[in-house]
Parts: sequence; structure tokens; C-alpha cells
Amino acid sequence: MKSGTCFAAGIVTFLCAVLASTASAATTQVIYSFAGDEDGEYADTDLAIDGAGNLYGTTVLGGTFGGGTVFRLSPTPNGWVHTVLYSFTGGADGGEPYKGVTLDAQGNLYGTAVTGGSGSCEGGCGIAYKLTNSGGTWIQTVIHAFTGGNDGSGPGSRLTVDHHGNLYGMAPTGGANGLGTIYQIHQNGTGNWVLRVIHTFTGGADGATGSAGQMLLHGGYLYGAATAGGIYGNGTAFQLTPTQTGEWNFKIIYSFKGQPDAGFPYGGLLFDASGNLYGTTYYDGANDLGAVYELSPQATGEWKERVLYSFKGGSDGQNSISNLVMDSAGNLYGTTSEGGLGSGVIFELPPMPGGAWAETVPHRFSGPPDGAFAYNGMVPDGAGNFYGATVHGGAADEGSIYQFTP
Repeated sequence: MKSGTCFAAGIVTFLCAVLASTASAATTQVIYSFAGDEDGEYADTDLAIDGAGNLYGTTVLGGTFGGGTVFRLSPTPNGWVHTVLYSFTGGADGGEPYKGVTLDAQGNLYGTAVTGGSGSCEGGCGIAYKLTNSGGTWIQTVIHAFTGGNDGSGPGSRLTVDHHGNLYGMAPTGGANGLGTIYQIHQNGTGNWVLRVIHTFTGGADGATGSAGQMLLHGGYLYGAATAGGIYGNGTAFQLTPTQTGEWNFKIIYSFKGQPDAGFPYGGLLFDASGNLYGTTYYDGANDLGAVYELSPQATGEWKERVLYSFKGGSDGQNSISNLVMDSAGNLYGTTSEGGLGSGVIFELPPMPGGAWAETVPHRFSGPPDGAFAYNGMVPDGAGNFYGATVHGGAADEGSIYQFTP
């Protein structure tokens, strides 16, 4: 961080040197290293944070039965304490839970697992689940077992919950066309959970294979991205509008064109205070190494896209799967899965005068004991810190949770 331009001599030069030496620098530290086996491993997870600062997430593998875990990291005066809240068996209760969990207002956790459950898929078609804290013991309820038919299969995206307790998610495969679905899960009058498909991807202009990024609820609308398909075959961003009859109208707000435009969005979307959307793509951009993009609503009802940054590879980072976060100054932060020292980076995009954006790389993951391969973005704690996960790295190279302070 620069403290300004030091151009005078004598005491002014001395004071500038003092200011520069005391200016805050970005810090990144691993706060937990997964040990594998019962402890969990391969943390391909977004993180959720509660009002007490506890972090929640999932590991795809490990746990008591090897089918993955749901975990909590709790801050204490002596460091962070890791607790496995649930271990998946890989059977009827699901297995391989990707992308973390979502908290509701009562402190319940919701998530998905891509295998297990039932259905015709090899190893099971996956499940959606609820975890409830009952006197310190977390009880799992399977709220839907995917069949691999019209409902979809292999649900790998994080769930979204609305203020009525309805859940929304995407499955990348299955559905009537085999190209994935968008679904809603709600409780009926008898308390049973019911899944309803609200969009089936066709692989045409609407896109194919819903991304792993969590859908956003904003102003009563749902927003998300499809990784492939669209009129150019490089993925889409979409909006779903509820109707009075309980249906949802699906609308494409942008079809990615591919290089030098962005293409193939795997991560979720972010709204700013002005109603603009931001996201990342794994491929395309000017260098075919991924990009950060902005979608701006227009008075005509259309959306205008522009690429804010194209990753260059090498020390710069490449191939982002990350959602983005924004600080109070309007700076964007995210991660790349590759590049840097070979294990991905944390990047910052500050807005510049004239509408330009400049990239800096405050951290390059270096592998054990540092994290390695950030397949997800970060979550803020409200105090200026961000938290994220890596699938490898940490002391045992089984994955890590890190704290980043810009």
C-alpha cells in the first residue's frame, strides 16, 4: 500500500518513510488445516458465517465414513476450533457435498450432495439436506433425493433460501433434456418437503448445466449463470421472475460470446448498491484464461456487459471459479484456481477514474503449509476480513481455511 508521493527533502522525506513503514499491508494466513480421514479433506466449499463469527462449510471427502463432512470453525481466544457437525455415509444420506451450506434465520443449515441418495445414477443421484441443531447434536434430514429424471441429478450448487423458507438450487445434469435444472424445494401444508422444477435447461439459447455458483435473490427475482449453452455456446446469465400463478418466467440477460468476451461462468453473481452484477468466467477473456465481467441494467430492460479484466496467466492468475466480494470502497476481490505460483491467487480489482479497473495480486498461494487451489470465493466478516477455502494445501496438504485481510 502506497502512502503517497514523497517529493520533498529533509524532514518531509523522513516523515514519508515513517508513514510508508506503518501503512497496513494485506495479510493472508491459514487458520485451519484439514488432516484428512475423520477430520475431512478436499474443501471445495463456499463458507457461510453467522452472527457470532462461526464459519460453516463442507469437505467433499473424509469424515467418519469417507463420504465428506459438514464442519464449523469457531473463533476462540486461543485460535479457531474445528468441529465436524455431520459425516456423510455415501448412502441414503448422500455423499460428496460440494460448495458448502446456507444458514437460515433460525440457524439451520441447508446443502446438497452430488452422490448418494437414490435414483438410477451410478453411486446415487444426490440429495438436498437440512441440518438442525438439537441440544448440541446436529440432525440431518434428507429433504429431496434426486432421481436423475425430470428433477435433475448431481446437485453441486449451494442452496439459496428466501424469507419464507423456500430453497432454490441448480442441478448440472438430468432433467427432461439431460442438461440440468433449476428447482425450488418448499414445505407443503403437512410439513413434507416438495421439489418443483422451475426451469429445465435445453442447451439452446437458455444455456446448459447450471453453474456451481449460488443463485441470488434480489428484489424478488432470482439471478444465476449457466456454464455452457446460450446462442454462442459459452454460457449465459439469467433472471427468473415469479408469477401470480406460482410459476417462474425465465429470461436470458446475457449470452457470453467467448474470446475476447468472457465465457463459461462457473461461479456465482454479486450485486452492488447500484444494481450492477459482477462475476467471473473460467475461460475466454482476451487471453482465453478467464475474465471478470460486469452486467449493468439499462433503461430499456436489457443488460449491458463489459469485461473488467482478462487474466494473463503466470503470476497474475488464471481460470477463476470464484464468486466475488466487494468492500465498502467498491473494490472487488476473488480468487483464481490456477496461476500465480501454480496454485492460484487472491486478486483485487479497484475501480479507477474513468470507469477502468486495475488488478493487483495481494496473495499467491504457495502450497503446504499455505493453501493451494482456491476453487471458491470468500465471505466477509463485517470487520474487514475475508475467509475462504482451498482444496489442497494446509499443513497436511488436505485442504485449508484461510483469513485474508486487505
